[in-house]
Amino acid sequence: MTLASLLSEQLIIPEMVATDRWQAIGEIVDRLVEEGQLDVAHRDDAIASLSHREETMSTGIGFGIAIPHASCDAVNQVTACFGRSKTGIDFESLDNKPVHFIVLFLVPKDQFQTHLRTLAAIAKFLNDPAVRTELGVASDAKAILSVFDRKRS
Repeated sequence: MTLASLLSEQLIIPEMVATDRWQAIGEIVDRLVEEGQLDVAHRDDAIASLSHREETMSTGIGFGIAIPHASCDAVNQVTACFGRSKTGIDFESLDNKPVHFIVLFLVPKDQFQTHLRTLAAIAKFLNDPAVRTELGVASDAKAILSVFDRKRS
């Protein structure tokens, strides 16, 4: 499984409206609901799981990257969405810098290894400065998706 295989143009938000991490999580989860990736009845449970994880320690890992993630009963397969903010979002990141790239994913509760592999793959992919540059200048969701496809995330 690759990050590119989890995303589609509809699961990419090229310019997020959120200004803080809680708004960002809500905005991305709402996109998952809008696109049928998450049942509206499970929206609050997903946000609660993500918030619980986020309160433990911010998933803003530095270099303008945040990877909010959680295991929850709201999904039966890995579900992801990518958001970009050109202005930056306060995510209380480890380096105290604004976040520009967010990959939020949910994993079924019983898939611990999948959770770890997905988190590692996303972190490794976004660790490449060239990838972050390409994602930053991509004109729209289609162009962002092509970066994921080309780089085989």
